[in-house]
Amino acid sequence: MRRPRFARCLLASLVAAAVLSCGLPLLAATPTSAQPASGKTAPPVPLLWKVSDKDNSVYLLGSFHMLHANDYPLSKDVDAALADAESVLFELPPDEMLSTELGAQMAMAAIRTDGTLLDSDLTAAVAHRLKNWSTSNAVGLKGAGMTPEMLQMLEPWFVGLLVTIVEARGQGFDSELGLDAHLAAAAKAQGKPAQGLETGAQQLAMLDGMSRFQQVQMLDDALSEDPKESNELEALHRYWRAGDGDALWREMGTKMRKEYPGLYQRINTERNDAWVPKLEARLKEPGTDDTLVVVGSLHLLGSDGVVEKLKKKGYKVERICSACATK
Repeated sequence: MRRPRFARCLLASLVAAAVLSCGLPLLAATPTSAQPASGKTAPPVPLLWKVSDKDNSVYLLGSFHMLHANDYPLSKDVDAALADAESVLFELPPDEMLSTELGAQMAMAAIRTDGTLLDSDLTAAVAHRLKNWSTSNAVGLKGAGMTPEMLQMLEPWFVGLLVTIVEARGQGFDSELGLDAHLAAAAKAQGKPAQGLETGAQQLAMLDGMSRFQQVQMLDDALSEDPKESNELEALHRYWRAGDGDALWREMGTKMRKEYPGLYQRINTERNDAWVPKLEARLKEPGTDDTLVVVGSLHLLGSDGVVEKLKKKGYKVERICSACATK
């Protein structure tokens, strides 16, 4: 069984800040309104659930943080959920998610301060693969405002994400077209208040707080040369487009929980546990205001997911998927 590519799982479904506001031209997003590509493409089948108590609801929508132009327009189910919601919740508040200040903080946190080079953390094999990768991807690095030499001044977690994002951009994925950025712009255009479930500082601490072993493991996986894994991000994207939560959970959740139990607990389970009370508070508020919640898809899936946790608390939970009924 091949190992899950942790950095690609992270990119696909976990940390918005790492993709949307790393302070580099390649990684930074700006509010944008996605324009559909030419030709007819069916909208993605949304990973969308409605959680209700007796007087109001919370919609849970699984995000993919980098998308293609032909992933738009979105499903009418998503449009209806946004129209019904009086407010929107993201992993980060949009003003922070899209800020250059947060990006600068992430870049500063990634700078090595002990006088050593990145290669000193790596095995000879990983260092060699990084050198080969940076040489063959010099154009992509330049687009990110980086050079191969500059990588040596950075922490492994940041370089692991950078490698994955450069490759994702090479496959046509764009953070400016990510679901988070798109819906943040849509909420703003519709005058709906938007907030975050956590802060950029919390996401940064989660990434920068990884052990050195975990960081190097993340970079090692990002540099994998196994041809069987070369299209993994595209496969995850296909599952997301198809609304196939079972496949996403199988390819990301179960493998990540097995191969990276500490990171899985830190990045997925602990954050889900922190978010559930905040979502319950929305449901318990007086009145009938509804909320649309947009988070990385993995947070909604599996026994550790927000959907299952809220279901176990006795709330009414239903999948919203008009396309599913026609399959």
